[in-house]
Formats: sequence, structure tokens, C-alpha cells
Amino acid sequence: MKVMVYSIHGFDKPFLEKANHGKHELLFSELPLSLETVALSKGCQAIALFTSDNASAMVLEKLHEMGVKYIALRSVGYDHVDLKKATEFEMKVANVPAYSPYAIAEHAVALLLALNRKILQGNALFMKNDFRLDNLVGFDLHGKSVGVIGTGKIGGAFAKIMNGFGCEVLAYDIEENQDLKNEIRIQYMSLVELCQKSDVISICCPMNSQTKYMFNKSLFGIMKKGVYIINTARGGIVNSLDLLAAIEEGIVAAAGLDVYENEKPIYFKDKRATKMEDSVFLSLQSHPKILMTGHQAFLTNEALEGIASTTLQNLDDWSIAGSCNNEVSCEL
Repeated sequence: MKVMVYSIHGFDKPFLEKANHGKHELLFSELPLSLETVALSKGCQAIALFTSDNASAMVLEKLHEMGVKYIALRSVGYDHVDLKKATEFEMKVANVPAYSPYAIAEHAVALLLALNRKILQGNALFMKNDFRLDNLVGFDLHGKSVGVIGTGKIGGAFAKIMNGFGCEVLAYDIEENQDLKNEIRIQYMSLVELCQKSDVISICCPMNSQTKYMFNKSLFGIMKKGVYIINTARGGIVNSLDLLAAIEEGIVAAAGLDVYENEKPIYFKDKRATKMEDSVFLSLQSHPKILMTGHQAFLTNEALEGIASTTLQNLDDWSIAGSCNNEVSCEL
């Protein structure tokens, strides 16, 4: 098939080309899919999208008019696709349901450790030959209560790591992970109880209508004072203004954020010459108790290989049989 690959980056292009084995005609563009760039898909049977792309109803209508039948997502999440409209147009959408959960789980741990042990502050002082330790005191993770929101593959991997640290692992999910319960000591409970008991909370759940702004003023209000918040899932799960308020009120001691609710115009781009106009982002970015990374938790060789392999397998299956095992629909 002829495939338009949007939002291509230097970090993923080599993996896609290697996984393709020359089977499909891949056209690459660094531009994200939008109403302004949809014409690039003319003559293509399929497109390959990243999380920064816009597959809204209006965009899908244009794609449908051009004869695009397949949308291969290079991600687990599909909240950037109007699945209802895609189904209406009989356009098939497939995601990458799993690649390397360890990549994201390990990044969450890295954020937590860097925040707790004041790694960035310590290094900044060290480089100035200031070797005082007065403002660098952290705490032992061993024995602390760590809440995991969402215990799928990523949450499960994070829970296992925290179990290895000797933490008391608490969990909230709409469905308990029985395999995880058989493997480690983990206690499922309500979201309210988890927030009241946890010293650390890691967000590992998908973004949907039920989890949009799950972390808001009300939820922060019942949390244990001094809690650490880690979000490597989706930015829209956390209300950024409410998080900032919770930090100022002393409820949240620190936050590690790999995602941001309005990240699409910002992340995966070189914005050094651009004046940032997003006041909420600037408040988060400059806050001394917040550590941010630009949606890089997935960025390991193993994860990129897995994403590319599954994406191309989905395209292979569509070209041969017209269907694939990883299709998602509005019924989900």
C-alpha cells in the first residue's frame, strides 16, 4: 500500500523503514495531520499517525473523500481519533496495544527518584562547587505507600518495580489484574482510599471520558499531605491549574510530568525560537517543585522497535486480508 506517515521524527523513522522491509510505499512528513496537511494523503490507501496528529471528524471526512481506508496508529492511545466518524466512513483504525511497558514504567521511576533525591538541584549546586546538602534531603521509598492508578501492562510494570523497592503497593482500576496479584503483594481499593493513604501516586491509566480531569481540585483535596504525583499517561487526566493550586497549598509536595494536557502544539518540536504563549505550561515548566519531560517516557530502542513492528504488521494484515487483530472502534 501507499502510506502517508505523518509526524515523522528522527527517532522513529529508521525503525519504521527497517520494519517495512520494502513492502509498502512509505511517504514521510514531519508535519502533523491537520486540515492544512490532509492533502498530503492524496493517492494513499493508508496513513500512519502519532499522538500529535489530529484525526478529528472534519479531517477524517477529507481523508474519506480521498479514498483513505486505513489508519495505523503508532501509539497505544487513540483519543486523537474520532472513532465514531471513522466507523461511519468504514475507515479501519488500529493501534499498537503494547510495545515496551517497561520503558514508560522505568521513566516514571526516574522522575520519582529525581524529584525525591533532588538530583537536578544537587547537580546544579555541584557544578557551582557548592557542596552543601542542606536543601537536598529526600526520603526512603522503602516502606512508603505507592498508589498505582491503572494496573495494565504499564501500571503492572511500575507496581513490580515499586514492590522491589520494598514499598506497600496500592492500586485502583475498574478491573483487578489477577496475574499481578499472584506475582506481587498489591492491595486494590477505591480511588478515594488510595488517595488518602498514598505517599506517591503514579498515573498509568488511559485517557477517556471517565478519566478526563480525574485529578482535579476535589481529588487533590482528599490526598495525604506531601504526596508526590507522577504522570506518564495522558496530560488531560490532570487538571493543571488544580495541580498548581494543590502544590501551593502544600498538599502535593512535587510532581513529575511527562505529559501535559495541551501538549500538541508544543511537544516533539524545536520551539527555541518561539515565544511561549501558554501561561499554564509556563507556570508548570518554571515551578521548582515540578519536573517535566516532553513525552519521552516511551523513548527506548525496544519500545520504538515494538511500535514500528506492530504498525507495519497492521498495514501488512490490511493489505493481505483487509483486517487486522489490533483494530479499535467507537464501541470500545
